[in-house]
Amino acid sequence: MTASPDATLSTLLPLLERIATALERAAPAGRPVSDTSAADAFLWGPERRLIPVPKVSRVEMGLLTGIDRNRDALAENTGRFARGLPANNALLWGARGMGKSSLVKAVHAEINANRPEGALPMKLVEIHREDIEALPDLMATLRNDPHRWVVFCDDLSFDADDTSYKSLKTALDGGIEGRPDNVLFYATSNRRHLLAREMVENERSTAINPGEAVEEKVSLSDRFGLWLGFHKCSQDEYLAMIRAYVERYALPVAPEQLRAEALEWSTTRGSRSGRTAFQFIQDLAGRLGRTLS
Repeated sequence: MTASPDATLSTLLPLLERIATALERAAPAGRPVSDTSAADAFLWGPERRLIPVPKVSRVEMGLLTGIDRNRDALAENTGRFARGLPANNALLWGARGMGKSSLVKAVHAEINANRPEGALPMKLVEIHREDIEALPDLMATLRNDPHRWVVFCDDLSFDADDTSYKSLKTALDGGIEGRPDNVLFYATSNRRHLLAREMVENERSTAINPGEAVEEKVSLSDRFGLWLGFHKCSQDEYLAMIRAYVERYALPVAPEQLRAEALEWSTTRGSRSGRTAFQFIQDLAGRLGRTLS
């Protein structure tokens, strides 16, 4: 006996509903729409959305001493970009603690502080190293936004078996669409070519064509038109950083005492850098009962 159409439909409906529910769960979520006017700085979160940063941890431009040429070069490049002129992606590489990431944030603040009346503020968005594969999605999100954006990745580098650098190359080149006109990419790294030496050597030793393999790896840094090298500072430069902080925060300390304590601080840590200088200032201000504001 053949079942009636109504009976067949009533049997199939629960199955069809379960299939529809499963397909909805499996479908990729739409890209969240972010309010880009909520702040001047953002984080690109793991949910692939912009997270506003109400207050950015930054150092004033005038306190970044000993890196004058790099400061001027990055400020000029960023200023051209803010005015709608051609500018380059920038790689800030070199010694630890010499103000690479501080410079990016300081330049962003300086450009916005001096922008013409009525001009839209330039935006800064930081993407973490582990989320670099999502960079193409970030570029697509920003492409049609009216603001100009500096996408910033701090401490960027790649190790063996890490293929996410290919996502970075694609994003910097922009693929068939090209890099968005309103986006620049700035990265800091301790490595000039972003890749560990043993990674490059391994590619050379195992490839059928070693030369081409190394070119593939090293060509990543070629996507940055502006290279800025940061090197360890001299004792005089280190002391100049200390004095600049002392003057800025009006810390009451005798010059002879300041010099002796600052040098002892750097000796015990085995390094002289902007980071070491600021750590000393934090310690000094704490001992003097002063705040750094």
